[in-house]
Amino acid sequence: MMKKINIAIDGPSAAGKSTISKKVAKSLNYIHLDSGAMYRSAACKALKENIDLTDEEKLVKMLQNTTIQLTVDGRVLLDNEDVSKEIRTEQISMSASLISKLSGVREILVAEQRKMALDKGYIMDGRDIGTVVLKDAEVKIFLTASVEARAKRRYLQDKEAGMDVSLEVLKEEIEKRDYQDTHREVSPLKKADDAIVVDSSDLSIDEVVSEILDIINKKVME
Repeated sequence: MMKKINIAIDGPSAAGKSTISKKVAKSLNYIHLDSGAMYRSAACKALKENIDLTDEEKLVKMLQNTTIQLTVDGRVLLDNEDVSKEIRTEQISMSASLISKLSGVREILVAEQRKMALDKGYIMDGRDIGTVVLKDAEVKIFLTASVEARAKRRYLQDKEAGMDVSLEVLKEEIEKRDYQDTHREVSPLKKADDAIVVDSSDLSIDEVVSEILDIINKKVME
C-alpha cells in the first residue's frame, strides 16, 4: 500500500483549486480539506449575525462558539446546517477575503486545519497552505491561470447556476480579489519556494488532474 502524504494546493481565486482538489482526492481516496470553505462559512455566519467584518474581537468570539465540519462527501456544515451552496456567492467570497486578513480569525481556523491534517491523507487547498498552514506537506502545488481564463470559467459556472452575470464585472472582481489576497499583511498569497507551478489556463480539468497525479506519484515513489 502506498504511504499516505499531505498535499497542499495554493493559487489565486477561480483557478480551479477546489474542483481539482476534489478530483485528485477522489482518485487517491484522500480527504479534501477545503480551507476556503472554512473562511466562507465564518463570513457567512458573521453576515447573518450582522457582525462588522473588520471587528476582529467579535469575529474571534463568534468563531469560538462555531462548529465548521467538512464531510467526506464534500458538504460544508456550519453549526450542523448544510451551507455548501450558500457560501459560493461572490458576496461571501469577498467577505471571506476580508476576514481572512485578520490574524485572530486565521489563528483559530489554521489551528483547526492543522489538527485535521495530522492523520495524513489530506489534500488541502487555499492561499497559504504550502507557506503557512502545512509547511511540511510532502507535495506542494501552485495552481494558477490567466485572469481571462479564470473569469471565463466563473462566468460559465454562474450561467449554469442560472445567475445573470457579466464577464467584464467578473474580470474586475477577480483582479480585485487577486490584489486583496497578494497584498494582505497576514499570510498573503504567494508561491512556496518548494511548490511546483501548474498553469491551467489552456488545460482541461482532467488534464490538470492528470498532471498533478503524476507529480504526486513521483513523490510517493521516491
